[in-house]
Amino acid sequence: MPPRWYRWTVLVLISLAMFGNYYIYDSISPLADVLKEQLHFSDGDIGLLNAIYSIPNIFMVLIGGMIIDRIGVKISTLLFALLCLIGAAVTVSAPVLEVMAAGRLIFGLGAESLIVAVTTAIARWFRGKELSFAFGMNLTIARIGSFAALNSPGWGSAMYSDWRLPLLVSVGAGVVCVAGAILYWGLEASAAKRYNLGAGGEQDKVVLAELLRFGTSYWAIVALCVVFYSAVFPFQTFAVKFFMEAHGTTREQGGFLSSILTLFAMIATPLFGLAADRFGRRATLMVWGSFLMIPAYLLMAYTSVSLYVPMALMGTAFSLIPAVMWPSVAYIVGQERLGTAYGLMTMVQNIGLAGFNLAIGWANDAWGASAANPGGYVPGLWIFTGLGITGVLMSLFLLRHERGPGAHGLESITTHSR
Repeated sequence: MPPRWYRWTVLVLISLAMFGNYYIYDSISPLADVLKEQLHFSDGDIGLLNAIYSIPNIFMVLIGGMIIDRIGVKISTLLFALLCLIGAAVTVSAPVLEVMAAGRLIFGLGAESLIVAVTTAIARWFRGKELSFAFGMNLTIARIGSFAALNSPGWGSAMYSDWRLPLLVSVGAGVVCVAGAILYWGLEASAAKRYNLGAGGEQDKVVLAELLRFGTSYWAIVALCVVFYSAVFPFQTFAVKFFMEAHGTTREQGGFLSSILTLFAMIATPLFGLAADRFGRRATLMVWGSFLMIPAYLLMAYTSVSLYVPMALMGTAFSLIPAVMWPSVAYIVGQERLGTAYGLMTMVQNIGLAGFNLAIGWANDAWGASAANPGGYVPGLWIFTGLGITGVLMSLFLLRHERGPGAHGLESITTHSR
């Protein structure tokens, strides 16, 4: 196996691709009111720009996972990174909803499959070797991209005089994404000649019927994944606009508040991952993370408590659940099917993201959410609360199964037990 320093170098460089990916995705949220003012987009139109990102991934990420299992991670990573760059370039090319939506669609075709490829690579390089911590560090680097994008109204306030300028920066992030994929290709190709990397690339043909045999714990994690991310990312789509219109913040303050989720995750995700590697209890941690989501939206809807309080609750959950959820799949599914398993998981996740981005945009328009009518945001916040409750139920079901005879060791496996 490659030495420790080599594995961590691989992690940092492949995470650059995720950094660019995350920046492009979150470049829309701080622009919401600018798009409404300069291009006359409705909340439904803005919701579409993020929903259409997810729609092709209802199918593409499963195909992408199969591609990864078939042709290998390094080729797949570069292919999907190029789609991210092309999508970002198309999005900024014309001030027309249809063109911008087409760009986001192309970006979505590459972005989620890129995440699957990177996740598969990390599971391959770190399985049994600080896996949860490695996932946490990968997410920290990736979320620096989100943090930079959401705070761009602060460090790049002059850009927001024109809708196009912030999106041109996202094209630069696409270049970083491709560069990270190229650097990873070189490192893996070199390692393949010098070290035994184990199984990877050129796997057996995927049989679709096998997807239904991933097991109860896998499907419980998939269910938690879809409701958890549907309660976070569609909220962030409208968060800056919501903070400005319902709570009277500036765009800079709203962008920072939204980025608190990312800031918490950048710091705490690796720490939660390290704790899971050391002590196990992964299903238990998912239960506690899900509980934190429920009060957050109700506090924003019905109280005047500082917005830092609900965002801190959400930030803790956003750090805790991903730190244990994604690496848990690697303990449940065989390495030769990890790409497909992660692809299927992300496919179902994107059904939720597409549906709830559209649903929240529709709810905001239907109830007239605006600065003149901040109460119009309340129905959408109740939708998010319902997702939080469902997440608790799914995580409790997973915990019960992992304490039974069909357990996979999510509660017991530690770095000391392997």
